[in-house]
Amino acid sequence: MTLATPAVVVFDLDGTLVDTAPDLTAALNVVLREHQRHGVAVAAVKNMIGDGTAKMVERAFAATGSVPPDLNPVVQRFLAVYAGSVADQSVVYPGVAETLEKLVAVGCRLAVCTNKPDRLAEQLLTALDLRRHFAVVVGGDVPHRKPDPRHLQLTLERLGATGVSAVMVGDAGNDVASARAGGMPVVLVPYGYTPVPASQLGADIVLKAFGDLPAALGLG
Repeated sequence: MTLATPAVVVFDLDGTLVDTAPDLTAALNVVLREHQRHGVAVAAVKNMIGDGTAKMVERAFAATGSVPPDLNPVVQRFLAVYAGSVADQSVVYPGVAETLEKLVAVGCRLAVCTNKPDRLAEQLLTALDLRRHFAVVVGGDVPHRKPDPRHLQLTLERLGATGVSAVMVGDAGNDVASARAGGMPVVLVPYGYTPVPASQLGADIVLKAFGDLPAALGLG
């Protein structure tokens, strides 16, 4: 299956462009140890990612005992720890850099729509030399986040691209749900952070590899 060539491609970040789980896990384990909890494994954290920082921290504490009554100071502590090591172990998935280059070269406008806090998304993309490919990056510091379609709609508005053909590229159910609710086609990568296999999430296309994206978008 091939989709109509879009003018805009909107990408999720964690689990789609970058494997961030190792650094997220390391920061979570620092905070957990400060609260006399045992650590969590990378494999477990991959299933905690996707609904924003507070929900991920909440899930980590629930998995190791109980959730603190006031979670906000714990979340802020996590953010401080993670900001100091946002790209220490995180790596760009194979084929991502080359594919982004190709999409830009053929005239696609690219954006990121992520539930990750804005400054951390910017910091990560800059550290891994990906930021230059994206016209806009819209993080989770907004009133409505994925799976709410208004997050995607805001991304298109900031890009000045409302009303043009666009496609969402992600790795998980939130990406599918937000794209469907917003009337956009959606492509999933075959890896990422989802407890449900990508093939079962209802995407238009599930790639075999990230490098297959241009062909899936009718770009050869």
